Amino acid sequence: MALTNVYIDGFNLYYRALRGTPYKWLDVAKLCQALLPNHTVNHIRYFTASVQGNTYNPDSRSRQRSYIRALETIPNLSVHYGVFRTHRKRALPTTTLTGITGTIEVWNTEEKGTDVNLSSFLLMDGFKGLYEQALVISNDSDFALAIRMVRDELGLPVGVVNPNTSPKAATPRVLTEAATFTRRLRSTTLMNSQFPDKLLDDAGHIEKPPTW
Repeated sequence: MALTNVYIDGFNLYYRALRGTPYKWLDVAKLCQALLPNHTVNHIRYFTASVQGNTYNPDSRSRQRSYIRALETIPNLSVHYGVFRTHRKRALPTTTLTGITGTIEVWNTEEKGTDVNLSSFLLMDGFKGLYEQALVISNDSDFALAIRMVRDELGLPVGVVNPNTSPKAATPRVLTEAATFTRRLRSTTLMNSQFPDKLLDDAGHIEKPPTW
């Protein structure tokens, strides 16, 4: 039974596996145990950024905060934050706009820091000998170099879980070549890895967002 650290790309997991499903109230500790039934989950690092509510989705911030509070009830989990940056850029419209040709100016919001943060902790924890095996939950090919370094330089196995539940969505080749092993999430695993609708922390009650 290998002592395993798990590194979760929170937005990748959300957009590839959870968005548009009834499984967003995900207990990642249950998920990790389901993915690693014969191993000891030592520490879970969850990487995200604080979302900002907007006109189209005004409750997104409060929903995320409720979910982060739920995650923080997991004793061996830590949350690590990147940032959102918004700037103007020019882009082609997705549909034809009357009287407009060429590009238009749009607001572009990008999440920054997750790839650097996750790669850094994966490497640092490996160098410190804090795990015997690592698992990365993401299909972002930017993590391939850090995964390969842990595997080749430290001699430690690193698995990759593709969070896309569609059987047609392949794991990027650069990740499969870097990882020691790869796995895919299944909808049934997500369904069986949910928090209770109500939890309790030091600040009081935590409730699953009604729209989830």
